[in-house]
Amino acid sequence: MAFFLETLIGGLMAGMLYSLVALGFVLIFKASGVFNFAQGAMVLFAALAMARFSEWIPKWTGIENMLVANLAAFVIAGAIMFVCAWLIEKLVLRHLVNQEGATLLMATLGITYFMEGLGQTLFGSDIYKIDVGMPKDPVFLFESVFQGGVLVNKEDVIAAAIAAVLVVLLSLFFQKTGTGRALRAVADDHQAAQSIGIPLNRIWVIVWCVAGVVALVAGMIWGSKLGVQFSLTTVALRALPVVILGGLTSVPGAIIGGLIIGVGEKLSEVYLGPFVGGGIEIWFAYVLALAFLLFRPQGLFGEKIIDRV
Repeated sequence: MAFFLETLIGGLMAGMLYSLVALGFVLIFKASGVFNFAQGAMVLFAALAMARFSEWIPKWTGIENMLVANLAAFVIAGAIMFVCAWLIEKLVLRHLVNQEGATLLMATLGITYFMEGLGQTLFGSDIYKIDVGMPKDPVFLFESVFQGGVLVNKEDVIAAAIAAVLVVLLSLFFQKTGTGRALRAVADDHQAAQSIGIPLNRIWVIVWCVAGVVALVAGMIWGSKLGVQFSLTTVALRALPVVILGGLTSVPGAIIGGLIIGVGEKLSEVYLGPFVGGGIEIWFAYVLALAFLLFRPQGLFGEKIIDRV
């Protein structure tokens, strides 16, 4: 039972991190109705900015306190993501208002390659680390209930908690604020939203800024766990099944989908892997997403895409 709980908790914590990346896809889709292929590049770019500035700030200022250096690097990286969001809206999206979804999709592909190249030019292409002081030692829980306790990684617990807090804040933002309601209106119909006075350009800047912050937090967490390298863009691929399962238009769907994918990967690898030679964790999420595309293409909580056209 203790081993099952270890696997289950590990899956839930991995699922929260998947949900965090998936939120970036959902945010952009809700605002523009297009799938944002640039989300992985945004995670990488934000992580590179934080990693490099956390190195440069102590050298430039003489600050030895890593907490202060990391906080300053986070703020600077966040400001850079805000500037990127403003430039994306001003130079790209503003000229594509009311265009077909395929046009916006191709625009996000162009943004992807541009941000990857710009990140390499500005920050280098080596492997960098982000050390935010999260403890990496495991801890045993429920020792009084199970013999030997349940082994849990402290870093995973803290990362999952950070992701959960951000997810809750974003959910409240969409449901309780006027800006959040405006975002939903823009997602439903650009022209109708403009006709009632909703400033489409400002809404797009806001949502790309929020997506940039989400990418920064995701990049910080994944960079702390795996190191900041250009393969970090593939983290977004891990989130694709999450948004398909939960629904492209649903923030709660991204959360539930991430938890289902995370738990499903871990449990299937542990309990079914030995019978099929292992490796289930690599493809489980994509097979599950494919099944949903065949039988419920809008996902668990999403609305039918045909209704949005």
